[in-house]
Amino acid sequence: MASDNRPVFPARAVVTGGMPYGNKNLHFGHIGGVFVPADFFARFLRDRIGKQNVLFVSGTDCYGSPIMEGYRKRKDEGYEGTIVDYVRQNHEAQKAALDAYGISLDLYAGSGLEPAASFHAKLTDELIRRLYEKGHLIKLSTRQFYDLEAKQFLNGRQVQGRCPVRGCKSEKAYADECDLGHQFDPEELIAPVSQLTNTKPELRPVDNWYFDLPAFKSELEALMDEWDADPQVRAVVTKTVRESLVAPVIYVQNKFRDAFDAVAPQLPEHALHEAEGNQQSFSVEFKDWRDRDEARELLENAGVYFRTGKTLLPFRITGNISWGVPAPDLEDTKDLTVWCWPESLWAPISFVQTALATAPEGRYSSSDWRDWWCAKDAKVFQFIGQDNIYFYCIAQPAMWSALDWDLFQDTPIANYHILFMNKKASSSGKIAPPMAAELLEHYTPEQLRAHWLSLGLDQKAVSFAPKAFDTSVSHKNKKTGEEVLVKDDPHVADPALKESAFLTNIFNRLARSCFYGAANACDTHLPVSQPHPEVVEEARKATLDFEQRAHAFDAHGALKVVEDYARMENKRWGDASKAAKGDDAAYDQALSDAFVALRTVTLLMHPAVPWGCQKICEHMGFSEDVFFSWEHAFEGPQELAALDGQKPEEHAIVALPPRFDFFQKHESQYKK
Repeated sequence: MASDNRPVFPARAVVTGGMPYGNKNLHFGHIGGVFVPADFFARFLRDRIGKQNVLFVSGTDCYGSPIMEGYRKRKDEGYEGTIVDYVRQNHEAQKAALDAYGISLDLYAGSGLEPAASFHAKLTDELIRRLYEKGHLIKLSTRQFYDLEAKQFLNGRQVQGRCPVRGCKSEKAYADECDLGHQFDPEELIAPVSQLTNTKPELRPVDNWYFDLPAFKSELEALMDEWDADPQVRAVVTKTVRESLVAPVIYVQNKFRDAFDAVAPQLPEHALHEAEGNQQSFSVEFKDWRDRDEARELLENAGVYFRTGKTLLPFRITGNISWGVPAPDLEDTKDLTVWCWPESLWAPISFVQTALATAPEGRYSSSDWRDWWCAKDAKVFQFIGQDNIYFYCIAQPAMWSALDWDLFQDTPIANYHILFMNKKASSSGKIAPPMAAELLEHYTPEQLRAHWLSLGLDQKAVSFAPKAFDTSVSHKNKKTGEEVLVKDDPHVADPALKESAFLTNIFNRLARSCFYGAANACDTHLPVSQPHPEVVEEARKATLDFEQRAHAFDAHGALKVVEDYARMENKRWGDASKAAKGDDAAYDQALSDAFVALRTVTLLMHPAVPWGCQKICEHMGFSEDVFFSWEHAFEGPQELAALDGQKPEEHAIVALPPRFDFFQKHESQYKK
């Protein structure tokens, strides 16, 4: 129920979307699962607090082993460009896909491409030096995989095995991270295989710098308490983070109990927890990660097999692969690069610095990046997938605290996975999802935007099942016995078009009724009758309800508010216009009420389906800056005209061509 207890918005806001790797184009999951929800909120904020107060940034994650491996494979296929050429090519393809879906980024940069590369390298150097000077970096000698046959160290993506984290079933784990986002040490990887030679690599010692993440456990626990009370933070975030805020544990299968007991006296201080019920393993708890690692080595030497549990571990900052942001030389370490994950966490800051430095003077309300990242009246909203919670909601807040730069922690908006035909889609997995550009051969961008926003990914993983790509069997032809696929069955409805029916039917009908009605009855001007008070109140209620849901990142609920309201007002118009036949005054009154509804629906739908809404604004004869500004959210068309000093009968409307549609179907959806 609407109320005037309205949510509070910041004076300035940064909106960021997860960074795609620079070794690929975008599939539908990138667009539908992260960028469209982020764009909906960024567009809403521009309308709500002013476009000069919103920065929507993202970019290509240019560095790291996935890019090196992708480039290596392309070179093997005969590609002659440099790795920078390779990344730029993918970056430009990504940007084209985002543009096609109307993703209104103020800057889509590349961490390794100018103009952002220089800002990013400078910030990286400053940030790492500060962490070191404040005593938050530790140098650790760890082991890295080395391919004996290829005679080289392997980067993270050049090794694959099984995830060692207890409970994880991922068969696609890399040197220190599985495809589900679990972190572990390279020596824990089960059954490692070199992707260069298909042989088992060996581990050799290397020195790298790590951020002392375990030292910030208490700060993270306090932050989780804050987030539990914050309605803008989803429960999946704090639940996932707390899974890592536990003591280090090793799980040992019961069949190794005798071997464990033999070595137990040599282990660091620990607590043993017996297996309960049908559990196949008992657990051994240690006071810190160092004791656990010492115990792990002793158990390995004793032939005791085990798996580790989640816990806070030192967060790797540097590596020794060639394609990365240069790390500063610290102590005796030279020529290291920065691991791609930590530098991708502060990339949005360098992107904001880039956007502010390259924007025309006066474009934004402040040109100082600290006014966007450190000021008390600003907020940062980070849209991510749920498998990236470890990085953005554990490692990042701890580093922000350690830097002591007054950086406030982002508000994370973690979406569940968007599935494809009920299975997790990955461009590198078994289920090949359609690329973003492919979908536009069958659907319009606004049809897909409306559908994805209505999936409710804030609540659970949801399947995207576009009929045009559904190759499952619908039925057998009774005459021929041949199998008919769902995509070819005219009697099967397309789930991806469920929401767009509102656009092409209800919303279109309301807009056309208003404009054609005004052309016929008002000489293409606004109707002069004052709208009914109950119509004004219903518009106000819908606006307030929408605002509450948008503030909570509930796009699904926000769009339902608009659809329910539009259906109600469309029926009101239908009943009133029918009853007014032959009565010009009654028809003018019905039309005045309908214009109030159209103005409200168009304002609220603007973040979701911007192009059609902007056309309606244009034909209504208002500037977008006024029409979509929430400073005037409760003002109807007559009041907007009055801002220009016009009476309703003086405000001209742009006439519609015959049979005009503000929201069109894709050409493939029309019956031939």
